Amino acid sequence: MQKQQTSEYEGILLIDKDAGCTSHDVVDKVRRILKIRSVGHAGTLDPNATGLLVLLVGRATKASQYLMSLDKTYEGEFELGVETNSHDSDGEVVATLPVPEGLTEETLRAQMAQFVGDQYQTPPMFSAKKIGGIPLYKLARQGQEVAREPRFIRVSKFDLLSWETPRAKFVLSCSKGTYVRTLCHDLGKRIGCGAHMTSLRRTSSDKFNVADAVTIDALSKMGAAEIKKVLIPVCSAVPSLAL
Repeated sequence: MQKQQTSEYEGILLIDKDAGCTSHDVVDKVRRILKIRSVGHAGTLDPNATGLLVLLVGRATKASQYLMSLDKTYEGEFELGVETNSHDSDGEVVATLPVPEGLTEETLRAQMAQFVGDQYQTPPMFSAKKIGGIPLYKLARQGQEVAREPRFIRVSKFDLLSWETPRAKFVLSCSKGTYVRTLCHDLGKRIGCGAHMTSLRRTSSDKFNVADAVTIDALSKMGAAEIKKVLIPVCSAVPSLAL
């Protein structure tokens, strides 16, 4: 019986994630809807982030490492003048400073452009990265801060979409493993007034776009034939050498 359920669905499933749930919550919900255990993801989103979550169903899970390595694009918003311990609006405020009076849109764009390129980024304490088998966020909640090894990232775009001080909307394209909220935090440091990310939405992962994704609610109302139609054949999206 389990083998029949496992073979019924196979492919790449694009989900438009809602805010307030973890990526693992989404995976669990899809497992229950499809009645199949073999469901994985190709890169997580923070609980309050929304947008594209690439899931792998059935034998498509073999392509996980390839799909995780794809560049991602996001749209989001940050607020200048307020720093939090998590680098986003979920955390506690740790510092407030006035936004420089002379800060212009052109200056802000120029500062953002300084983050484009290859670089090393230190993971924030409030993250799921593990040290000694313990997630950093658990240590952070205990008031601990430990040394973290910076890791290589690449930012190909960090552009301003709109600005109404102290809030700015942006678009970002970057490599896997980039902490977008930490980029916003570091930008605030560079400007001199601090900043934190207030919202984030993943719009694409390489060729996959959130416009082609379905919500969990919509998926739960689909029949088997409809579900199969939204599953992308892994062979059409992944080079054979990755399988």
